[in-house]
Amino acid sequence: MIDPRNTKLARFIIDKAVSAKKGDNILLRLTDPLGSPLAKEVYKYGVLKQSNIHVDTWLPDTGKFFYDHASKEMLERKPEITEFLIGWCDKVVTIVADSNSRDLSEVDPKKVIIRQKVSRPIMDKLLKKTWTLLYYPTHSMAQESNMSLEDLEDFYFNACLQDYSSIHKKLEKMKKILDNTKEIHVVGNQTDLKMSFRKRYFVPDTRQFNNIPAGEVFGAPLENSVDGYIYYEFPSIRMNKEVKGIRLWFKKGKVIKFSAEKGEDTLKASLDIDPGARRVGEFSIAANYGIKRFMNNTLFDEKIGGTIHTALGKAYEGKEGGGKNRSAIHWDIVKDMGSGISGENTKGSKIVVDGKVVLVDGRIII
Repeated sequence: MIDPRNTKLARFIIDKAVSAKKGDNILLRLTDPLGSPLAKEVYKYGVLKQSNIHVDTWLPDTGKFFYDHASKEMLERKPEITEFLIGWCDKVVTIVADSNSRDLSEVDPKKVIIRQKVSRPIMDKLLKKTWTLLYYPTHSMAQESNMSLEDLEDFYFNACLQDYSSIHKKLEKMKKILDNTKEIHVVGNQTDLKMSFRKRYFVPDTRQFNNIPAGEVFGAPLENSVDGYIYYEFPSIRMNKEVKGIRLWFKKGKVIKFSAEKGEDTLKASLDIDPGARRVGEFSIAANYGIKRFMNNTLFDEKIGGTIHTALGKAYEGKEGGGKNRSAIHWDIVKDMGSGISGENTKGSKIVVDGKVVLVDGRIII
């Protein structure tokens, strides 16, 4: 029996996220057959829209085998089929369904970095298309979020299928305040960070829904403007490994010092990928107060109202966003600015934009 919520979400994806039309070439990427219930509905509704849909499904539990046995030549070989498919399509829908979210945790990170560098030019082409990315609830995702699968499914569909109109209005108002600012000053738990957005403009993610759920407004700081230090209360999964208690110190836009309470070797490996990995490609303020718990899944956690996140590495291009930083990575790391969800003492957190306070203890003030 088809869960009607899959059908409703599929229609949202086709109608809102990628705005499918007759004749569109749509690439539907599915990381594991566990996501088939949603993928099938996306496929069906896309066909009804008279779009041309190609389904690219990956085999489960093959990633580690590849990294364990692939030669250096194989690791460095460009994925030509993926490149062809990205070139063929007009729009991309990616559904991530994890059967094991930590299956690559024992893989040598140097091998993963090689593949990231090889794949980066193709992913850059993807980002210039109309695209959306979302997860699908699985037992692995339920374990990561400390929930039963049934409870996760209820949470997931409520988060993804909420009424975004009020969030969108708030994000548009925030954009007007944040655009072309001389200085944004972030003050919080073990944090004092400044950055500039002169001639840079912010993007409400509810305009296009590149991620589902949505609920953030993001921009790219001037590459040499980030100064100060920041501590991230929320852990982050990088290369299938948990990195926790991250602290970064910036000078003239570059990370000059770093530490982590757990996974510091993974943090170091990521920062050393290329020069752009030590710079901030994105700064974002979240306004989705419908997400009320930590999921250990960045796609959800970075939208929690009362949080911010910065991304190390690649900046989004374009008239809005307008960043110039280039890197093989784009790593979003979430900080609690008073939401209370992290469980740490974040009282006194605030964001000051050109002298005007816009957030205090997790509450957005417009």
